[in-house]
Amino acid sequence: MTTLTRWDPYRELATMRTMMDRLMDEDVFGLPRLWERRNEFNLALDVAEQDDAYIVKASVPGITPEDVEITLADNVLTIKGEIQEDKEIKEETYHLRERRFGQFMRSVTLPMPVDAARIEAVHENGVLTLTLPKAEAAKPKKIEVKKIVAG
Repeated sequence: MTTLTRWDPYRELATMRTMMDRLMDEDVFGLPRLWERRNEFNLALDVAEQDDAYIVKASVPGITPEDVEITLADNVLTIKGEIQEDKEIKEETYHLRERRFGQFMRSVTLPMPVDAARIEAVHENGVLTLTLPKAEAAKPKKIEVKKIVAG
């Protein structure tokens, strides 16, 4: 009896990614692995816009607020820091090691100027949330149209 399998493009992409990961792990080109060559990774961000502010969220599990540096210069927000490698366990005793460590940095250019003096940063449950209030000059102004009564 023949069984039909429904084609799933997501499964195909996952399989291709696994194959590419294995290719990079095997070091077939005689080059150091990407993460050994540069122990740095990109920080994933969510940036949302509200009427009066931008909300930026970054996942930073295992990082204390003291290990994160946040700067704003020329309307470019930069978040950088470092996750320390776990050295309590010897490298050869790992069966699987996927957690990232090393430096991270991410810069985002904001579409409108923000009020740097009122920026708030909160670190809760591994999520860094920044609230960047828009500068008064950048906020949209509602202009009222006056009705002139002829008389």
